Amino acid sequence: MTTEGAARQLAARLPPLLVAAERVAAAVTGGAHGRRRAGPGESFWQFRHAQTGDPASAIDWRQSARGQDLFVRQTEWAAAQTVWLWCDGTASMEWRSDPNLPTKAERALVLTLALAACLLRGGERVAAAGWLPTGHGPQALSRLAAALAATPAPPAAPPPKGVEMVLVSDFLEPLDMIAARVRAWAGGRAGGHLLQVLDPAEETLPFDGRIRFTDPESGAEFLARRAQDLRDGYQQRMTAHRDGLVAIARAAGWSFSCHHSDQPPQTALLALYRRLASPRNGLPC
Repeated sequence: MTTEGAARQLAARLPPLLVAAERVAAAVTGGAHGRRRAGPGESFWQFRHAQTGDPASAIDWRQSARGQDLFVRQTEWAAAQTVWLWCDGTASMEWRSDPNLPTKAERALVLTLALAACLLRGGERVAAAGWLPTGHGPQALSRLAAALAATPAPPAAPPPKGVEMVLVSDFLEPLDMIAARVRAWAGGRAGGHLLQVLDPAEETLPFDGRIRFTDPESGAEFLARRAQDLRDGYQQRMTAHRDGLVAIARAAGWSFSCHHSDQPPQTALLALYRRLASPRNGLPC
């Protein structure tokens, strides 16, 4: 299947995937605290204990008079953040090892749309990478889904300054290609996150006997007469590839996580949403 064909197939499945994404987002936002943070604004957020270096003018003397400690009054950062989202829709994502599992493309899109729903509910702006912001309102998520399905390949242009990026893919390309893209996207801009979505069989190579493997992108084939003989070497290469992805993200000041399609999507979404909600002093890996 070509990349264009995979994108059309994914677009045809958007309505049920949107419903699934809304359910996942609803399960996560019920226990999440959003992306609130201290910063310029007029709305009161919280009191914190005064620290060395805080000027006297920052002390809230009324609150401090209630006890023995000094407190600083913090306001909530009022500026909405723009988050660029990209979900890999290429042919390699249209694979699953078991018909009871979602394809990698389906799970990646559900996670991306669920994250977008969480961000929109928190007052943030989201956009398919390289596109104009989706806006707000009941149709915002549908517009984003259509834009994501229409842009299966990675974005060519880097985001504007101050824009965060979330890239969801299996990231099984050569590491030097991924590193070059991340360097171009990350240079001098806001933070980002790589979320790797894999089928569980791609981690373990659980096949035995004579197996024919086909590259969904190029159509190239490889016949393994005893697939089990390849398992140890394959797993070592997967571990090395994962370590390389972590290093690429860390070098850019980004973060990295991995999700398997046989696991609940809520777990991956909550971890990613909390990572984005952390103060913008650099996203840890």
